[in-house]
Amino acid sequence: MNYQWYPGHMTKAVRMMQENIKLIDLIIELVDARIPLSSRNPDIDKLAAGKSRIVLLNKSDLADPVYNRQWIRFFESQNAHVLEVNSKTGSGVKSIQGLVQEACKEKIERDRRRGIVNRPVRAMVVGIPNVGKSTFINAFAGKACTKTGNKPGVTKGKQWIRMGKGLELLDTPGILWPKFEDQQVGMRLAFIGSMNDEVIIMDELACDLIHCLQQLYPQTLPQRYDICGTEEPPFVLAEIAKSRGCYGRGQELDLEKAASLLMEDYRSGRLGRITLERPVSPGL
Repeated sequence: MNYQWYPGHMTKAVRMMQENIKLIDLIIELVDARIPLSSRNPDIDKLAAGKSRIVLLNKSDLADPVYNRQWIRFFESQNAHVLEVNSKTGSGVKSIQGLVQEACKEKIERDRRRGIVNRPVRAMVVGIPNVGKSTFINAFAGKACTKTGNKPGVTKGKQWIRMGKGLELLDTPGILWPKFEDQQVGMRLAFIGSMNDEVIIMDELACDLIHCLQQLYPQTLPQRYDICGTEEPPFVLAEIAKSRGCYGRGQELDLEKAASLLMEDYRSGRLGRITLERPVSPGL
């Protein structure tokens, strides 16, 4: 299956971000801790050139804690300010204010030398669809100030949110990029729900996930569904359908229903804490 999704509103969102970047001191980039590299939009690097950066490993509760620590070291080795967070529970969010001060200390010191006091840091919050930007902002602000939803494309335009005297956040829509050069990246983005499921063939996506889990977490599917789990992915999907009673008319297996069930189990964390990308760096 060819994984690609780039609706028209994303082009408008990129243009809006380009128009506002001159107002920004800091980029706060949320990535999904389960796929930290695939969930980084390469266009953000061009957009944020010369700006201070913070990388937040969001949804860290759904990712393997061993690899969370490795990914932190990986990003730190690239001189990034990085933090592991869970926006839904607020875990790690309180540490962000200090990280903002550290990331922008040169800007703050420059303002002080010029006699500019209490000028707030302006940060743009960026990330791919469904990475949890709005949930993060609400947790950071301590109130519901942005729309949230468990699907891509909830945030359509820009929103400025004042976080006290020292920080202002610009919330932006989740954006992908026009073409995935590596289809493995598109596949992983589909796994976590950053692409519209309506453009996905769900049973093929489920088979791709089964293949990944067989390689990286071979005991996950047998433990969750009480199946063998070592056959070819289509047969494993059929076994999941039998295990969960996914039948259609005439007692035929409903593989699409089984595929949706598997994807929901993965996305919600019911399969366990799973990281599908591993850092490749000396010492990791």
